[in-house]
Amino acid sequence: MLVYPCGLDVSSRSLTFLAARLREHRRRIGSRWRRLPVGRQALLVLAHLRNGTTYAQLAAGFEVGTRTVYRYINEAVELLAVLAPTLDEAVRTASRKAYVLIDGTLLPIDRIAADRPFYSGKHKKHGMNVQVLADPFGRLLWASPALPGAVHDIRAARQHGIVDALTEVGIACWADKGYRGAAGTVRTPYWERWETLSAGQQAVNRSHAKIRALVERAVATLKSWRLLRKLRCSTTRITGLVQAVLALHLASSA
Repeated sequence: MLVYPCGLDVSSRSLTFLAARLREHRRRIGSRWRRLPVGRQALLVLAHLRNGTTYAQLAAGFEVGTRTVYRYINEAVELLAVLAPTLDEAVRTASRKAYVLIDGTLLPIDRIAADRPFYSGKHKKHGMNVQVLADPFGRLLWASPALPGAVHDIRAARQHGIVDALTEVGIACWADKGYRGAAGTVRTPYWERWETLSAGQQAVNRSHAKIRALVERAVATLKSWRLLRKLRCSTTRITGLVQAVLALHLASSA
């Protein structure tokens, strides 16, 4: 396999943050020698998460075995995933905002037609449903554990306890029509054909759309980590990957 230099469009703060966590972990478990120092391991992990670089490509580029690459990535993902904020922590952060935005996104996965629980009728593809919370400026606050793509957004929000958590602290939440019936503090647009809405209802829906549209920035932030654009791993690992990406993003943007 040929090897060539390649850039990585990620903040050096992410590399420093991850390297520090790996250094602490190695010290804690008493690891004396590794094929790669913590800085190189951190770079390897970032290349996988940010660019979606495969294990084989990383093994060739870093001159280690594919099993070593797999272990290094799993180790880092597990360390990062536990650092991601919980829903309660995200709600406490959101309580200092005027309101929050919510939306669901589908992370495409490599599955066959027989895997019906993972097929999203809305998106016409297989994937995992992830709920995203953003602040009024569209900055990513929290991403939920991944559920099969067949799960609708409102069901996912209820299953994660998002609606109850936001309602309990009285935080207004702007959402699209997919959350119709969520109640609590979740605000959705009027559900009727456009021509049947009154002028006032049409104005409300326009205003609602302008406010809610900023959540797309948070979704784009999550998917700027290209591994999440087409996942080819076990579905049981996807939640950990999402939480790892969330922890890295929040650490670099703090």
